[in-house]
Amino acid sequence: MEFILSVEEMRRADAVAIEKLKIPGIILMENAGLKTAQYIAERFAPLSRKKVGIFCGKGNNGGDGFVVGRHLHQMSAKVNFWLVGKKEDLHGDALINMRIADQMGLTIREIETWQSEVTSCGYDLLIDALLGTGLKGEVRGIYAEIIKSINQFPGNVAAVDTPSGLNCDSGKPLGDCVCADITVTMGNIKTGMLFYPGREYTGELAIADLSVPASVFRQIHSQKQLYSIDNYIALLPSRSADAYKNTFGKVLVLAGSTGLTGAASLCSQAALRSGAGMVILGCPDKLNSIFEEKLTEVMTDPLPCTDNGCLQASAFDAVAGSLAWSHVIALGPGLSTHPETRKFVHRVLREQSRPMVIDADGLNNLAEAAELLAEYKGELALTPHVGELSRLTGLKIAEIQESPVEIVKKYAQKWDAVLLLKGAPTIIGDREGNIYFNPSGNSGLATAGSGDVLTGLITGFLAQGLKAKNAALLGAFVHGLSGDHAAMAKGQRGLIAGDLLNHIPDVLVDLEARNYESIANYFLEYHLRLF
Repeated sequence: MEFILSVEEMRRADAVAIEKLKIPGIILMENAGLKTAQYIAERFAPLSRKKVGIFCGKGNNGGDGFVVGRHLHQMSAKVNFWLVGKKEDLHGDALINMRIADQMGLTIREIETWQSEVTSCGYDLLIDALLGTGLKGEVRGIYAEIIKSINQFPGNVAAVDTPSGLNCDSGKPLGDCVCADITVTMGNIKTGMLFYPGREYTGELAIADLSVPASVFRQIHSQKQLYSIDNYIALLPSRSADAYKNTFGKVLVLAGSTGLTGAASLCSQAALRSGAGMVILGCPDKLNSIFEEKLTEVMTDPLPCTDNGCLQASAFDAVAGSLAWSHVIALGPGLSTHPETRKFVHRVLREQSRPMVIDADGLNNLAEAAELLAEYKGELALTPHVGELSRLTGLKIAEIQESPVEIVKKYAQKWDAVLLLKGAPTIIGDREGNIYFNPSGNSGLATAGSGDVLTGLITGFLAQGLKAKNAALLGAFVHGLSGDHAAMAKGQRGLIAGDLLNHIPDVLVDLEARNYESIANYFLEYHLRLF
């Protein structure tokens, strides 16, 4: 598991390490530069005699750059530095490391104007150590000019800690921003590196371990986390050899309306694919014959509906037997927002207490009655996309997109629920204020029905005994990884939700067998820790 830090949390972590643990800042800088140099040497081997240009700013990021260059020089690279400003402008640990490089006879060119000369100088690799994670204002002047030149460089570019110009909280560029092929970030991934376009600017992301104890992150109360493969494997529900279908839980899916039978079908099948023992689909009676033909393994409970095929409010009384039979409920896929259906949804929230996953129209029908979420007596997992969350909260979509982590945290606690906001990445918040980022998935998941599969997976894991948070974490990961497997076979453009269903069993087999080689390369991108 990795702690994901904001810029302010990273600053506080450094302060704790230096002031309370008495780890000198110069040691942290040395570790950072050495680990970065080791990774660059491995990534771009053979390094011997390659010409490397390193751009250093006047702060600690520049100090890291001088350490990187010194070690690359010791590895037989031909290293030149560009320092923005004068040597006497530096101070503290950055000054010390600049002087070491200077005394070693390495070339340090002081620059106050930039002539866009780097693209014609025959360099094999450029290293960006201009601006660190604390950048707040827009990049201007010579820094902007240098960044433009770096981005025109035809060879590889490596960024130290962060690409210069990136807002490491939001993932948005602050004007001109270095577009790196690789980024070696120090100690912990910064929040903005998980979001687009930040993920594109960082390129391949590696983590340099600065040997700071985990107790530091507990002291700063970091609540943002990224699970490892082993964490997800540990969440898999156990399966006894002498089990029978009731052992693995009974799911009631309340879904479907005219024109939206696919959503109900995908959700029901995904619940079974997760390993749940039995599924009943409570559906409009006018559509029951369709579901009887579409779904071989799923039982159906035909319920009273309107003339246009939407559940009536009286369907709540009619479904009483299935409600009593079930262990968990999935509410919403393809349900419609008919006024009668809205009354039905409200009754489910008021009169039930089983663990429940609410998605799609289940959420849309609560847009003017969100207080029912906080009042619900059982465990809740909510799985909106940004539009559905906007309707639930009354916030504009742009407001949510500007601060998604803070919004998820706020409303998960307000509603006393697990809140999963679908996106890239998917963000999961729990009742205690913890935030988790899901690393799996690709753009092929942006297809109709994909969210219905996710709802079914989470509900199925919930039926097998997982708590709502763990069911959401595992469901999101398996869902995304199924999409990655499907994309490897079919490509992202042509992927459809039914493909996910077909790959779920393979993903679960690989996880259970700890078949790490089958896990997509994106996972290495977030978990390459250097020692």
